[in-house]
Amino acid sequence: MSIHVLPHVNASLNALATILLITGFVLIRRKRIAAHSVCMIATFCTSVLFLVCYLTYHTARQAKEGVGHTKFAGEGAAATVYYGMLISHVVLAAAVPVLAIITLRRGLRGDVERHRRIARWTFPIWLYVSITGVLVYLMLYHWYAPGAASV
Repeated sequence: MSIHVLPHVNASLNALATILLITGFVLIRRKRIAAHSVCMIATFCTSVLFLVCYLTYHTARQAKEGVGHTKFAGEGAAATVYYGMLISHVVLAAAVPVLAIITLRRGLRGDVERHRRIARWTFPIWLYVSITGVLVYLMLYHWYAPGAASV
């Protein structure tokens, strides 16, 4: 398998994480605590798998091609939007693993009040990172890929 399939896998994992996060949110709002727990564990596992694939891709690409990133081909307003989104995505993505682990741990230990307090921060940040991960992928590999028709 070529490493170049991994960005597509990563986007799929981010999309799945988005769906699972929203599902987990709906489940807890409906007081379906056991289903919420299962869903959020699945979300965490999906995000861990994403992180492994992401690091594998960038490490392998750096080793094989001497470059670990893909250059954005868009210009003007598209580049401004892309880089603005990318910067916020990267900064917040750095916080997600720590926030997710703390939130998951508190939930699994039954520390409901502290779980809720941190989940109020974790959920929107994690959701934003998952959604913008898919948008960055679409802009980089589809909407503004070299040779693609402009959007």
